[in-house]
Amino acid sequence: MFRILIIGAGAIGCFVGGRLAIAGHDVTLVGRPRFVNAVRARGLELRAVSGRPETARSVTAVTSVQEAFQLADSSFALIVLAVKSYDTETALDELAAAAGPLAPILSLQNGVGNEEAIVDRFGPGWVIAGTITAPVEVPQAGVVQVTKPKFAIGLASWPGSGRGPFLRHLQEMAASAGIPTKVYGNAPGLKWSKLLMNLVGNATSAILAEPPGVTFADPRITDLEIDALREALQVMAAASIRPLNVEKYPLGTLAPLLRFGPKGLLRSALYRIVGGARGGKMPSLFLDLEAGKSENEVGWYNGAVMHKGSQVGVETPVNRLLTEIVQRLASEPQARAPWRGNIDRLVAAYLESRADQRNQGQRED
Repeated sequence: MFRILIIGAGAIGCFVGGRLAIAGHDVTLVGRPRFVNAVRARGLELRAVSGRPETARSVTAVTSVQEAFQLADSSFALIVLAVKSYDTETALDELAAAAGPLAPILSLQNGVGNEEAIVDRFGPGWVIAGTITAPVEVPQAGVVQVTKPKFAIGLASWPGSGRGPFLRHLQEMAASAGIPTKVYGNAPGLKWSKLLMNLVGNATSAILAEPPGVTFADPRITDLEIDALREALQVMAAASIRPLNVEKYPLGTLAPLLRFGPKGLLRSALYRIVGGARGGKMPSLFLDLEAGKSENEVGWYNGAVMHKGSQVGVETPVNRLLTEIVQRLASEPQARAPWRGNIDRLVAAYLESRADQRNQGQRED
């Protein structure tokens, strides 16, 4: 039995925590008071695509990391970060201030930069990189709804961590909970490959307030998305980060085609794949903007491409444009209305960013 602390009681944290608790592991989940009150009263309910719901009644729900360590009668064997990326620093502050000893920290967060933040705070020896493809939702506090039957976790030992042997124990733990898990040998490649998935159709849908099934029907938006992906792949190549085939997504195999293939072929493929898979489902960046949140994860998505590009000498005008627009709309909600459904406006900004890049290159020559 593992003693596990999960920080972040959103969809992923509740899904993983619930599965592990039902499998007999000792799970403590840190979440908001509404979640804590619901779980303490009724347990954590997991609803599958088919079959009867299961309830994890042994989950310990608390409102802070400090409370988790105060209640634990021994140290945790694993700490899982499942908060949004913009909450990582706060979670690490709480961990640093906690009375209990640290344990290996597994980041199951989207985006790039969370593992680096853990390294900066505690050193590389504590860090395990993770990805998860679990289509889950939280319809109400204390309830997790699995929307599709397939899900999996990817794990990789962060460079310098020396946690390779520990990953076998994590695989066994996940298997005991019915979660398929694969260990990868390239942690940066794993996180950046998942980033490629998170980039597609996220910022554009947030800006336009339209689902991917609508935005990808316009070839101009598809071209914008292709350019954003190509910038990310160019940055990865310059940084010697190799894309991987992650679960059912053959990104490593398709990377040369995505980077150099004819746009006409890619337009059709992306429209079928993204439009069909996501359809009318709105992405995370839109949900944060629509909720009026002043923070979102674009800085760890398109912004991560932009920042890494500046480090390795690769221009990333499209990812910079998307980052800046989403950040502006988050800080100025009143500015959203002119962008809603206005594909022409976004395309004009996209073409202007490309022209600026060409002009800059000519001046340098």
